Parts: sequence; C-alpha cells; structure tokens
Amino acid sequence: MRKEDKKKFMKKIILFLIFSFSATLSFSQDAEANLKAKGIVLPPVQKPVANYVNAVRVGNLLYLAGKGPTNPDGSFITGRLGKDLTIEQGYAAARSTAINHLAVIKAELGSLNKVKRIVKVLGMVCCTEDFKDQPKVINGYSDLMVEIFGEKGKHARSAIGMYALPFGTAVEVEVILEVEE
Repeated sequence: MRKEDKKKFMKKIILFLIFSFSATLSFSQDAEANLKAKGIVLPPVQKPVANYVNAVRVGNLLYLAGKGPTNPDGSFITGRLGKDLTIEQGYAAARSTAINHLAVIKAELGSLNKVKRIVKVLGMVCCTEDFKDQPKVINGYSDLMVEIFGEKGKHARSAIGMYALPFGTAVEVEVILEVEE
C-alpha cells in the first residue's frame, strides 16, 4: 500500500471511530431513549399521602420526596428484608421505587433529558435488626439510575436500615438531582 493510501485509510478509520464514539455517547446521554430501549413504561405519579408535595425545586436542584415501591396494580410492595423478603426481592423493590421517581421527574421537568446529574440518594430499607445488606438492596435504585442517565446517574448515597416504613413498604428512597437551567 502506498504511503498516501495508508494516510487516507487511517483518516477513514479515525473518522469512523470518532463518529461511532459520538453516536454511543449521545445515546447514553439520552435518558428518554434509554428508558424506551429498556421497555420501561412510567406509571402515573402517586399523589402524596400526607401534607407534602412530590418535588420542590430550589434553583437548579430538584428535591424529591420519599417514594416506595409499587406493584403493577399500584399496590405497595411490603415486607421486611431478612424476614419476609430476599435481597433479590428488595433489589426489585428498590428498582420499582426508581421507576416511580422517574415518573415524578418527568412530570416535574417534562423530560428526563433535563436531568444534569443525580446528586444524592438516601435509601431506607425496612429490615430486621440483624440484616446487614442494605447497600445490595438499594443497588436496585442506583443501578437503574445509571442505566437511564449514564455517567450523570452516578451519585453519592446512603443506604440505611429502618425497623418500619410507611404502609409497611420494603424500601423508601429520597433523591436530590441537578437540573439543566
């Protein structure tokens, strides 16, 4: 191969790699497309069960009230980890809670693509006093946020055990996120 042909070939390879990388990057940053690709349908936003609101925006931060997990029929997923539920069931409950929060975010912002960053997650797990795997349970929430938002979904987090949660729910999660101006 002549030197000029090698240069042209290398330029084509470089352009192909740049195009491929930018296409992958733009897809991974498109939360709405990621949600659709996963086949996730957001449920209706649950109304607050007491004297509070689902979300409060202060500047470019959106604070979401605690939400719990629900079954497809809207009933709460209940039980205590270490007694009634396995870690896998707790993980699924935390993932359900993440889907409920995504519904609130979309209702508040109009699009998940307006999320600049998931900042802080507080995950509470209803569990027995000897249960020590709260982080494994709340990973159900965190993993979905990263799947939907990519790098913007990585966050600071606490995962703590509680003796009881409202309505006997298995988990409850609060989240703070940064939104695009």
